[in-house]
Amino acid sequence: MTPSPIAGTFDIVLRPLPEGRAPADTRGRMTFTKTWHGELAGTSDGEMLTAGMPALGAAGYVALERFDGTLAGRRGSFVLQHSGTMLAGRDDLLVVVSPGSGTGELAGIAGTMRIDSAGGHRYTFDYALP
Repeated sequence: MTPSPIAGTFDIVLRPLPEGRAPADTRGRMTFTKTWHGELAGTSDGEMLTAGMPALGAAGYVALERFDGTLAGRRGSFVLQHSGTMLAGRDDLLVVVSPGSGTGELAGIAGTMRIDSAGGHRYTFDYALP
């Protein structure tokens, strides 16, 4: 498998879920949907768990997101696995394709994604297919 980098944009809608937690509990949960544009074209939906104080610049999140659509003309689906932190002005984000999650013409996919949300939502996706 040879990695193939692509880039594009996506639109996202976040929906916080009510939790009924104690006031000092900084955990949260959200669902989200995305519409992907570019060589990665389709929709995805996911669930995110968060903790911390984003307004104060300190937080973390994990998420699983299932993409369904086309990648370079190949139809199928796969799951993206997110792990991110922010602290003292530094953001660290790791987004990988969950191993074994590819279906259809995207079966066997592997890869990593970088997301840039400054001035919109852009992605760079380095992937490989068998």
